[in-house]
Amino acid sequence: MPFPSRLPPPAAAAAATAAAVLAAVALRRYLSTRPRSATSAHRSSTAPAAAGGGATTRLLLSGKSPQDQQLLASAASELSLEDLGGGELAVSLAPGGGGVEGFDAAAYMGALLARRFGRWLLWSPRMASTHDLVTQNFAKLPVGVVCVTDVQFKGRGRSKNVWESPPGCLMFSFTSQMNDVRKLPLVQYVVCLAMTEAIKDLFCAKGLPELDVRIKWPNDLYLKGLKVGGILCTSSYEPKVYNICTGIGLNIDNEKPTTCLNAALQELEANATRLKREDILASFFNKFEVLFEIFANQGFQALEERYYNAWLHSGQRVVVQDAHEGQSVNSVVTIQGLTPSGYLYAIGEDGKSYELHPDGNSFDFFTGLVRRKMEV
Repeated sequence: MPFPSRLPPPAAAAAATAAAVLAAVALRRYLSTRPRSATSAHRSSTAPAAAGGGATTRLLLSGKSPQDQQLLASAASELSLEDLGGGELAVSLAPGGGGVEGFDAAAYMGALLARRFGRWLLWSPRMASTHDLVTQNFAKLPVGVVCVTDVQFKGRGRSKNVWESPPGCLMFSFTSQMNDVRKLPLVQYVVCLAMTEAIKDLFCAKGLPELDVRIKWPNDLYLKGLKVGGILCTSSYEPKVYNICTGIGLNIDNEKPTTCLNAALQELEANATRLKREDILASFFNKFEVLFEIFANQGFQALEERYYNAWLHSGQRVVVQDAHEGQSVNSVVTIQGLTPSGYLYAIGEDGKSYELHPDGNSFDFFTGLVRRKMEV
């Protein structure tokens, strides 16, 4: 499976640092040196100004190691950045994860243990869509790069649904690759599982009371019956490999439009330390890398039991509302799990098997109703 090559031994750090400097010098028409070892430049965007646009937009590029920074420095001048809106664009290279106002890249990199994912960071205080930015620049950036923003004004979910992205929400997109097309529909389940387990691991490490964040099939995260997160996976094909872009939104400090993790945490323990986006993001990639490796080598069956322990639906009885000859027909089914292709598997009271597809049905599991969408 194609991943970035392994990191060189520590003895090569000095050479990698020198290479990063040379890469920045090679881009001298684009980059100029600034204090505190950061490198910056200004570009003019040709995209129409977004709401509230006109001011200079900042974009931070940060790598965990000198060689990671070198890759970003080499890619900086080639990036398509229209999604950041109109006006002036200030691009900064912050070696070693330098901290910036709004997102503490240094704290994030310090907590990150993953060797394949999340080591290359793009951050901006606002942009149209993190998902669109990494999708448009997939070939120009290392696989595993993550793009984070504070405010997103064109976020989207599955089936072109709009994802509201207020301040306080962790919003990020990252890239991965896969060879086996049969596994593509299951990637979103690995992502959901990784986030639920990452939150539990983080709470345990900090000695915090556990929040019961659960998976609502196919790609949502719920807490106490309210949605707190969503996942969107898209893919494109190149010879012998599928490029995957995964977008995630998770409510951390924004109590609206539903609820958020810190609000639920304060209800359990008023003096509890509030969760930070940087810690959750690092914890996610630490967990996702492990699960993705298992998934790639052993298939989803190796993670299935853990997934069912984290989702809401085992043994749930729902009504499948269908139409036959113009009449509404209801069938009561019990959810058993997932099919090998990743669809919902259920058994009816008559013993018949049902395979429910997310794009062919309307699901309201909390009222126990599944409506099949019929062609007009």
